[in-house]
Amino acid sequence: MTGVWVAVLATAAGCYALKLTGLVVPRGILGKPRVRRFAELVPVALLAALVAVQALGAGQSLAFDWARLAGLGAAVIALLLRAPFLVIIIVAAGTAAGLRALGVA
Repeated sequence: MTGVWVAVLATAAGCYALKLTGLVVPRGILGKPRVRRFAELVPVALLAALVAVQALGAGQSLAFDWARLAGLGAAVIALLLRAPFLVIIIVAAGTAAGLRALGVA
């Protein structure tokens, strides 16, 4: 169990250090186009990776859970229709739950 806590504490320290770095980096560096572009794209890449892991992962293996994928597809459609964030979440969850309740996926 101590290994897990070491990992949690190390991750927390890393997150804190990353936040602190963002505060102490001079404005001249943050104003450069390459650094600004990197800072704009990193959250998008991390969110996309999180969505992929949650949609296609089961533990440490790859799993095609059709209810999750259908919920993700419904969320993408709602997003393209410019629905509010809460509506997107409800549509995705409702789609996945409905398919599971029907026994389809």
